[in-house]
Amino acid sequence: MAENTSRRLATKTRLGVSAWAIVVLGAVIGHTAVLNLVGLPAKFALDGVLLVVSLVVFIRVRPERFRWYRLPAPLYWFLGWAALSLIWSHYRFESLLGVVAQLATTAVAIALAFVLSWHELLRTLGTALRYLIGLSFAFELWVAIFVRGPLLPWWVVPPEGETPRILYWSRDLLFAGGKIQGILGNSTLFGFVDLLALIVFAIQLRASLVRAVNGWFWVGMAMLTLLLTRSATVWIALAAVVVALALALWARRIGSGSRLPVYLTGAGLVAAVALVLAFASGWLWSILGKNADLTGRTEIWAKVWQLVQEHPVVGWGWVSHWTTWVPPFEGLDIKAGMPVQTAENAWLDVWLQLGIIGVLVFAPLVVLTLLRTWFRAVDQPRRGPGPALPYATSGLWPWLVMVALVVQSITTSELLFEGGWLLLVTLAVKTRYDFELPALDTEPTRLPWRRVPIPRGGAR
Repeated sequence: MAENTSRRLATKTRLGVSAWAIVVLGAVIGHTAVLNLVGLPAKFALDGVLLVVSLVVFIRVRPERFRWYRLPAPLYWFLGWAALSLIWSHYRFESLLGVVAQLATTAVAIALAFVLSWHELLRTLGTALRYLIGLSFAFELWVAIFVRGPLLPWWVVPPEGETPRILYWSRDLLFAGGKIQGILGNSTLFGFVDLLALIVFAIQLRASLVRAVNGWFWVGMAMLTLLLTRSATVWIALAAVVVALALALWARRIGSGSRLPVYLTGAGLVAAVALVLAFASGWLWSILGKNADLTGRTEIWAKVWQLVQEHPVVGWGWVSHWTTWVPPFEGLDIKAGMPVQTAENAWLDVWLQLGIIGVLVFAPLVVLTLLRTWFRAVDQPRRGPGPALPYATSGLWPWLVMVALVVQSITTSELLFEGGWLLLVTLAVKTRYDFELPALDTEPTRLPWRRVPIPRGGAR
């Protein structure tokens, strides 16, 4: 009787933890949806609530494996350098806000990494993405049927004259064949959410972690919304994910002793893409329906590069998302009638704000996380000195998500804040301390919290 009661309490605790994780992942990855729904002041308040709740969950669960020294060293380097930039920042108050926001998102990501098992992280991420896609499609359908025209967020006051397209929450393009924006209010962001969803849903379906009908339905929804967003940069990221999957499956097939052909092929593909971008980028973008300036990105990059050259070593000071009311961001560039809010390239943005030193401390965080997810995906799982166990499909998703994040970082800066930073830090921390590889016999039943509770603080 006591054992059954203890098991029910543990199951209830994990249900509460799962609910918390779903809300956090949905709200942070879909941060623009929250902003459009409630407005900026209320979003700041909700972010504070999520941070406090995350700390409470972390303290109550008390993960046994947590140690400060188990966090990736490059994470300390990057956050420390960003905080240190307050000394020479050209906009100290805004830098302080940016550093605080960065630390808050990092704290939430650390809580996710230590509190959730790998399977719980996959499941809650999948559930959060289902909510974002389902609500986005329902929202666009509601606008198309009942509003029948572009829709502004309720708190936005229309400017005099023509309203900039970027202000619209939805432009009512679902039945017009245009780029839908979903509840995120941005077709590129929504497209990238669709890509993440396609990765997660396909892994869950292949691993039998969801029922076949449910799995195929959501894979179809992810593909449909990906087609409707029509984001060329996301299609490039999708192509990279397909190649990354092929390389990982190839490495699994040939084993750990002879992977040189895999690495040479991967290096060759990267070199080929670099050559195409350097000498035939116009041809590539024309195939994808983009103009040569990548929707104004090359102009933004040129202006940012001029600023980089003024303070190339230490940068202008960390601010994360640009504060367009202070120099040098004020009036730096205008697109679609609105000031540009990022450099549209995460690496260039880091160089602008933290100088080349910032790039040198940021790169190891990304590269080492990418490598750890690769070896997690392709190394044969073992449990002690016995023979290796069969591979698990669920071992692939962190590698594929990291590839998507890295490729997307070339044309957006989302990797540096909100959902991009949350996923990066979560995977960086979890791959740094949780080395146990998933095997076929460890993949849970479809609804593990109803069958076998996962031990508190444990990670399988």
